[in-house]
Amino acid sequence: MIIFKHSGDLRYYLSRNNNSTALKGFVPTMGALHEGHLSLIEQCKTQTDLTICSIFVNPTQFNNPTDFEKYPITVEKDITFLEKSGCDILFLPDEKEIYPDNASRNKYFELGYLETILEGKFRPGHFQGVCSVIENLLNIVNPDYLFIGQKDFQQCLVIKELITLLQRETKIVVCPTLREANGLALSSRNLRLNDSEKLVASELYQRLVQIKNQLTISNFLILKSKAISYLEDRGFKIEYLELAKSKNLELVTKIDLNESLVILVAAFLNEVRLIDNVLIN
Repeated sequence: MIIFKHSGDLRYYLSRNNNSTALKGFVPTMGALHEGHLSLIEQCKTQTDLTICSIFVNPTQFNNPTDFEKYPITVEKDITFLEKSGCDILFLPDEKEIYPDNASRNKYFELGYLETILEGKFRPGHFQGVCSVIENLLNIVNPDYLFIGQKDFQQCLVIKELITLLQRETKIVVCPTLREANGLALSSRNLRLNDSEKLVASELYQRLVQIKNQLTISNFLILKSKAISYLEDRGFKIEYLELAKSKNLELVTKIDLNESLVILVAAFLNEVRLIDNVLIN
């Protein structure tokens, strides 16, 4: 695996060392890598000729400065992880490489409805930061495929919208969420949970599955209320638990058997914010 810290060096290498037919796959991360990231790398390796991963903890997508300060940094472990996974290139930039000027940091993206609900509502400015960093990374790497995880469901839709706005031909591959045996979605933030907290955190997914299994045409609001009460009794502070159309996150309260839906949740367990989702239909 080759490590690049400067965008110019990476661009030069990619322009000189890959023929025009080689497919480039890209996995952008913020480090603290786990098996979920490995699944993205593995999927990338099966679909492309060159697997490129980036590690950059993006300050512009943290609407809470304390959350940014506490984000786990495990670079040496991450490098070893990527080497064992068979990743070809790691891009490890500093902030000046990604945001060389104010224009690259403060560009506005018209995301419409997606920025007003759920994560957009509770994390104002978050998706603008996500779009800023993804656009800059895409300009540097210029990949044919971009691999992202389903756990960040709304972010997946935002990135799809970004690709449309930028009129890029990059294809997005959304990979399934990987989970621990108890159902807890793998996340870098799990490093901030102790063992007992991880056990409690798994209740988020279990409640979503229970709602899915018990959902009928019109009983979501009842199931939602019961799930929130159950989770709050176990120490969660719920930000949202909603049912939405999976194609655009339009919120609904009743099932349409002809549409694909998704149940989404965000909650704090002590100081750690967790998100999860389950698809229906």
